[in-house]
Amino acid sequence: MSESTTDKVISRIYGHGRGWVFVSSDFSDIANPATAWSVLSRIVDKGNIRRIMRGVYDYPAESKLLNELSPPDPDKIAQAIARSHGWTILPDGNTALNLLGLSTQVPSTWEYLSDGPYRSYEWFGNTMKFKHRTNKETTILSPKTALIVQALKALGEKNVDDNVIMTVSKHLDEKERKRILKEAMYVTDWVYDVIKKACQLEIQNNE
Repeated sequence: MSESTTDKVISRIYGHGRGWVFVSSDFSDIANPATAWSVLSRIVDKGNIRRIMRGVYDYPAESKLLNELSPPDPDKIAQAIARSHGWTILPDGNTALNLLGLSTQVPSTWEYLSDGPYRSYEWFGNTMKFKHRTNKETTILSPKTALIVQALKALGEKNVDDNVIMTVSKHLDEKERKRILKEAMYVTDWVYDVIKKACQLEIQNNE
């Protein structure tokens, strides 16, 4: 194992900055899987990175207020797991609501739809589940559009109010508004109506 390989791995980790969650395959252009795993294990032992679960690590963020390491970001964990398996995933239910800011309640279980098999993971007392499901309505959508569609469906039409519309609008810049209006044309009618109102609200605010 050359020292240069270790240096390259460390450089990539530090380059992404604190809070990055990663797997050994994120270094496939630097080292083969066995070497990457060995290098990461050594860096864990030195205390520079943290092993979240088997095969998943992070360069932990620090809480200056509490003067301790911050918990890893569950969505970043999900994305890292998905990358390692080549899955396409979508936040589901309360997970989507939390990520979009439509709910401040932290999910007891972080749930994602996946084109991979059913899987469940645990870390630091938390649980994450991937549910196999082919959702034709969202698989062709960009991640931002898919997140908004899933969150609105989880919320339900009767629970949509002005605050919800405003929250959705805040997540969209001009480029994203154009994309979501085009991509979401064929989703559930009421969901598309909410998206149109959110985009229109953002346009009015910028005038």
